[in-house]
Amino acid sequence: MLYSQSKAFLLYKGRSMKVEENIRLCKLFDAYGKLLSKGQQEVLSYYLNYDLTISEIASNLDVSRQAIKDSISKGERKLESLEEKLGLLKRIEELEDKINQLSSKKED
Repeated sequence: MLYSQSKAFLLYKGRSMKVEENIRLCKLFDAYGKLLSKGQQEVLSYYLNYDLTISEIASNLDVSRQAIKDSISKGERKLESLEEKLGLLKRIEELEDKINQLSSKKED
């Protein structure tokens, strides 16, 4: 996975985003990112994988900061909607828990 845990808090939609929230968004992007529009994929990739600020992304893509904020917001809602409908991330996390349980039993 390509997510960064370097910041304790990120500024997003005028609020602090905790590391856990950012990691979840990164995991959702890894699982469902290909289902987003090309523009949303590009913006979220810059934002999540390359840790660029909204201003940096806007400058790179020659669009307004508001357009980037909107794209991030719509992308996040789409990712959450896909997870709610498909549950892929939840299933992956359940399987990881089972693997960890089996590994710990094997060590005993």
